[in-house]
Amino acid sequence: MDARYLQDKEELKQSSQAVDEDRRAFLTAGLVGGAVAAGTLVAGVANAQQVAQAPALTAGPFWPHPKWGKDDVAGASNWITPAKVLDAAKWIKDGKIYRIGRVYEAGMPKFGERAFTMRIPGSPTGGPFGANKLIYHDEYLATEIGQTGTQFDGLGHIGIQMGKDGDKNEMRYYNGHTEQEIGGAYGLAKIGIENCKPFFTRGHLFDVEAVKPNMDAGVEITVADLRSALQKQNMQEADVKEGDAVFFNTGWGKLWNKNNDKFNSGEPGIGLEVAKWCIDKGVCVTGADQWATEVVPNPNKDLAFVVHSELICKNGIYNHENLDFTGLIADRKYQFVYVFSPAPIKGATGSNGGPIAVT
Repeated sequence: MDARYLQDKEELKQSSQAVDEDRRAFLTAGLVGGAVAAGTLVAGVANAQQVAQAPALTAGPFWPHPKWGKDDVAGASNWITPAKVLDAAKWIKDGKIYRIGRVYEAGMPKFGERAFTMRIPGSPTGGPFGANKLIYHDEYLATEIGQTGTQFDGLGHIGIQMGKDGDKNEMRYYNGHTEQEIGGAYGLAKIGIENCKPFFTRGHLFDVEAVKPNMDAGVEITVADLRSALQKQNMQEADVKEGDAVFFNTGWGKLWNKNNDKFNSGEPGIGLEVAKWCIDKGVCVTGADQWATEVVPNPNKDLAFVVHSELICKNGIYNHENLDFTGLIADRKYQFVYVFSPAPIKGATGSNGGPIAVT
């Protein structure tokens, strides 16, 4: 190895450490420490009550997965069988397609130090070629491609440290895969997003904003809130079947590209109670109009992104963030077919893309 290689390697290590430190600082100062204000004393009292009433973390062992076995790398996307697809297709009545993903652009809200930078080299990039003088454009994109904008969290995105600090054999991901097994600078070795199967399943939207308006950051959505939304939408809890997808509209998405600082500061969202409800229902995907789906900060200040670990890491349930339900809500379409095929980027932690709802 030459000196230049060693220098580049050290610079990459230092850069990675700097980003990790920035993100830890963001979590500690802005989220875990509770620096994001709930807004009012009443909200603070409500949060304290939620902490007292919240279910405990699920107890292990979590793996091997009881339905799909110790070697599974596809998680809840295994629910999408031919029978499930045929059943979901029956719910398409008017053939209308709704885009439920956001436009990707440099100025959109982003978590921590994540970036989204696109360039068109050359403009035009190449040509002219041939007697017809063809010219063309390419694009160059520098970003965390699965973790910016409308983002789909894969099974390798979230893990739990279950042993001593630094022990990669006890940093566990879905189905017990360890950091030692899967980690690497050039992609995840076992549970990359390419293992996730495409989704074509029934989706259910809970418009929680309609029954609990003006929620502030740190306000937890409860199962009672879901039931109130169902009642208002003339839906039944029993409508949600195994392998379905469930989505939550909080109203927080209205801040997108209007007040990015507030959008990034925290969010209302689901907590452990609704996470357990989703697990019991056997859903394949959760999602919301904000950047984590779950409540941030958690009413229990000792917990950080605990819904992520319960759903993704322990149960293989995927999470779709920064969705846009504006069109569905305007047309009062709360049940639809959710269609999404994650970009099969080998070893990636998640996916960008353009999810749709079909009614």
